[in-house]
Amino acid sequence: MCNLAPPSVQGKKLYKEISQLVEDPEVKEVLEARAFISEKGISTIDECFRVIGEKPVKVSTQVQDVFADEFRKEFAEIEDPVTKRLYLLARANQLNQLRVAEYASLVAAADISGHSGVGVLLSSCLADRLTFGERVHRIVRQIAETRMGKKVTERIAA
Repeated sequence: MCNLAPPSVQGKKLYKEISQLVEDPEVKEVLEARAFISEKGISTIDECFRVIGEKPVKVSTQVQDVFADEFRKEFAEIEDPVTKRLYLLARANQLNQLRVAEYASLVAAADISGHSGVGVLLSSCLADRLTFGERVHRIVRQIAETRMGKKVTERIAA
């Protein structure tokens, strides 16, 4: 579990940064909600450390640093508003999927080590992450359906 706390804090900051770049109110609201829920996840992780009697150790956040740098660079190059929305959602979901994998592994580790309570706490964080991923998929589908509907309407009108 030692590798979870610093990236969690950095991930929360990145979700907030991404939400400030988006103009679409629905996408902005979803990303702001993710940042808010991340705060709960951070306190849950703190509780896990308390239960197992350990303290988090400082770990490298290099992967998230590279992710953030690439995101900023690539986002700045995109001009089409719909493409920007989809890009924001895709990158937010990529970050989320990294966390899903970490939480799934940690839940298994908690079970193996006999810390069932920690497993419950981590499972609640995992569920939050899975729910966010589903919400992002729904929004992407809505964007695609809207875009396709406009194209069909344009073809019919022509």
